[in-house]
Amino acid sequence: MAPKPKDGDVVVAFSGKWISWAHTVVAYSAFLGALLTGLSLHYQKIVQNEYYGYPQEWFPSVSATIGDRYPERSVFQLFIAITSGPRFALVFLWFILTARPNSSLPKFVAGIGLFRTVTCGGWTYVTSTDDHGWHDIFMISYLVATVPWTLGCLALSPNNAKALRYRKVFAGCFFGTLVPLIYFFIQHKVHKVAGAYTVYAFFEWALVLFDVSFDAVTAIDFENFEIVVKDVKGLSRGSGSSSIVHAAREKEKYTAIGNVLDQKFTWSEAIDAIADTYNGFVFWSTLTSLGLVVWYFPLWHMGISGYEAFVMSSISPFLLGIGPLRSIVIRNIRIVHLLSLTGLLGYLVTSPPLRLCAVGFGVSNSCLAWSATWYAERGDNKRLENRVFAWSLGLIASSIAKFAFFTNNPIWPIMHASNGGWNTLGLFFAILAVLRGTRVVATTGGALETSSKSQGSSVLSSLGLAGLLFGMHTLLSDSSTMISWVWEGYPVRGPIAAHGVLTITAMCVGLCMGHVYPEVITMRTRYFLTAIGAFLVTVFSNWLGYLGALLIACFMMSLAPPFLSSAAHRNPGATFGLAFLFYNFMVLAHVWTVAYAFVPGGPLLREHTDYVMTATVLLLGAGVVTSSEIGLPSKIRGRTRRSGRFGGAYHVYIVGLLELVVISVAYLRFPTNDYVPYHQDEKVVTAAVWTVHFSLDNDMWSSEHRIRDVVQELEIDVLGLLESDTQRIIMGNRDTTQFLAEDLGMYVDFGPGPNKHTWGCALLSKFPILNSTHHLLPSPVGELAPAIHATIDAYGTLMDVFLFHSGQEEDPEDRRLQSEYLAMLMHASPRPTILLSYLVTKPLEGNYNTYVGEKSGMKDIDPSDWDRWCEYILYKGLKRTGYARVSRSTITDTEIQLGKFQIGAAENDHERINEDQVPPGLRFPALFRGEGVRGHRYHVFEEPRYFQ
Repeated sequence: MAPKPKDGDVVVAFSGKWISWAHTVVAYSAFLGALLTGLSLHYQKIVQNEYYGYPQEWFPSVSATIGDRYPERSVFQLFIAITSGPRFALVFLWFILTARPNSSLPKFVAGIGLFRTVTCGGWTYVTSTDDHGWHDIFMISYLVATVPWTLGCLALSPNNAKALRYRKVFAGCFFGTLVPLIYFFIQHKVHKVAGAYTVYAFFEWALVLFDVSFDAVTAIDFENFEIVVKDVKGLSRGSGSSSIVHAAREKEKYTAIGNVLDQKFTWSEAIDAIADTYNGFVFWSTLTSLGLVVWYFPLWHMGISGYEAFVMSSISPFLLGIGPLRSIVIRNIRIVHLLSLTGLLGYLVTSPPLRLCAVGFGVSNSCLAWSATWYAERGDNKRLENRVFAWSLGLIASSIAKFAFFTNNPIWPIMHASNGGWNTLGLFFAILAVLRGTRVVATTGGALETSSKSQGSSVLSSLGLAGLLFGMHTLLSDSSTMISWVWEGYPVRGPIAAHGVLTITAMCVGLCMGHVYPEVITMRTRYFLTAIGAFLVTVFSNWLGYLGALLIACFMMSLAPPFLSSAAHRNPGATFGLAFLFYNFMVLAHVWTVAYAFVPGGPLLREHTDYVMTATVLLLGAGVVTSSEIGLPSKIRGRTRRSGRFGGAYHVYIVGLLELVVISVAYLRFPTNDYVPYHQDEKVVTAAVWTVHFSLDNDMWSSEHRIRDVVQELEIDVLGLLESDTQRIIMGNRDTTQFLAEDLGMYVDFGPGPNKHTWGCALLSKFPILNSTHHLLPSPVGELAPAIHATIDAYGTLMDVFLFHSGQEEDPEDRRLQSEYLAMLMHASPRPTILLSYLVTKPLEGNYNTYVGEKSGMKDIDPSDWDRWCEYILYKGLKRTGYARVSRSTITDTEIQLGKFQIGAAENDHERINEDQVPPGLRFPALFRGEGVRGHRYHVFEEPRYFQ
């Protein structure tokens, strides 16, 4: 019961909106006052940064303005101190306005508001000069707390359309500003671009304006409040009026509080949304791991193994076509979801065949469970949309997890604790999510009848859903896949891996568009824009091609809600079963484009990614036709699809949280480009070539960490990786080079992208890569042979590095043509040159004499090494000081070959010397002598060879 108001004279009464106005005006005065003071007194000093000053930089950042200079700092601190009073009052009034019975959210949001106020004081009065650590802690805490404060205020907003609209605008502008803010900061800090810091400064000031403006919107809500100061003992000499008191009491009846109480924020619904999203994450994690574990077997069998049949694990929804079985599945949906978690348990199985069985069983139950769930929820449009939203969000969460873990999903069955896996924790949360997410599921299958006549063609719906599944999996399950499609080498003319944040942001925008605002752009228009994107990313490279990637990411995601909602109202066995069957056909087709030498009918799709992309667009078109022309039943079709205040709103909040996570990851992942070689004083380049077998070791574990360890211990400066292209469904849409480059501190050229139909080659270098060109060498019969020609800056000397993988032994004409092509390229180079290669020839025989000799101008690193067939290192114009061969352990099927070269010294002959005659800085690590370490040791010669 509210306390009874005491009688007394009103001393003063004013509208609550003035609290908001006071906060806004004084807060802006703090920042703008410091800015005007700084511009007047210290203009050139505050626009100066560590790289540039005026005129390249001509506008100061917030941090430079309010920093340590007097009197700017004092002006800022003075007004911020004044702001604290209205700020505490604003938080208190917001709590009073939004307080609800049996709801802890208003208390939580109020606590966050107080926390932000305190941390603001922390970074204001503890500058980076005073204590850099605590200043950063206060600043980061303030920024992190902004997320729950913003989302909480949006969730608790009263029924005031004007205020809610402004809040959404300012919140969107605030979070949207973070992307260009981070981009231009990286341009300044990493790439040292003149003028970038000035642009960054404008976005930083915009961030301040939007932050304060978001809280200023409370002036609209607080108009319904009146602050009354009453003298209950008659001590004041002011005069009041009882009519003011009466008016204040009357206004309370019409405040927004009563309206807000009609729409409660409940933690129960929020947790349900999180659980459903995590279940979607588990679905995509399991599905994307299937191709990866299947790929292990043909990889090691060098051909069809029979285990490829597990690709069809996903067609289990055909079982829903059997009425009694469908009822059993729907009524026991929790059990089916729990059975699907066997895919996550695969990491506990050491036997590759048994692990494949576990993953296949998990995928089968996962596809069955989700198909049954969509069908069962079809009678409740809101619940169905929430399930579809969560499933789509699961793809985004999976992509973000891979973005954070360098394209490996931490709960995949190829991961474990020692190679970066979070399997146990992921399984724990998966169990909780299933138990929570299946707490309430329709068990009657819904009240609507399925009728092919009234609902349109199930086949067309299946085709559309198949195109959607395949497109989401092959193009969107990893944020860097389409970036690798448009990559063309150095100098950088397009996106790099860290720009995956833009891909994921586009996916988030498209998903929200499809669920919350489907009427903004018609479905046919969204489909048309998706088709344009497919054309651009297939035909063009660099930024224009990536524009197509963003169109695909945005508008393909927006097609998920209508496609799945439409499919849910048809026969589930026929619709979902056929969809996954057609999806599998597309998966096989996209593999055929590169694996044509090993599969029946392969030449039909040889090097035709364009065919596969066209088929994907046509399949999506079938889904658009049946979804837009036939539509949903009238009783469903007339309902609004806006999230509003039902469960879908929580999924929108999850989108916001995920977006903050991906922006943070992108900030951490942008390259620093400040790498240094291992032996600068001796001007030594240690170059190596290694065929890494797609980063899947002999026991079906991801091998990036093991590769990293041995590369680091061997002190390799320039590394050529062969069989490195893993940006396909069957290889998990991964990129080994991202982890290696960022962890080892190296520049990287991914090489020809997956749309170039090779098995890949990638170059990593401690030295800046100034220019690189990708080549596809003549291959009239067999597989395409990839090559990279890069020019690096090694200690101020321009040096060319060639990386090359020749054709197979079965295609001698291909290998002959390739040897002549590469010899011509190497001969044309006027600079010191190294070739890191996979040649498929015996020393001193056949094509060897084209690669080595007058045609190419190249020399063999050790002509006396007769025990070679695949890997070779050649050079010219350099002093070769050492050569070593290191065993592979169980990482791959091929050894590591290394050569040491000294820059600035004349070429030498083949006279060998003992290691004790070699300066320490030119020696190979002693760690790999004898038994070596972790299965890596010097082999063949049992020790390195050194040359005079």
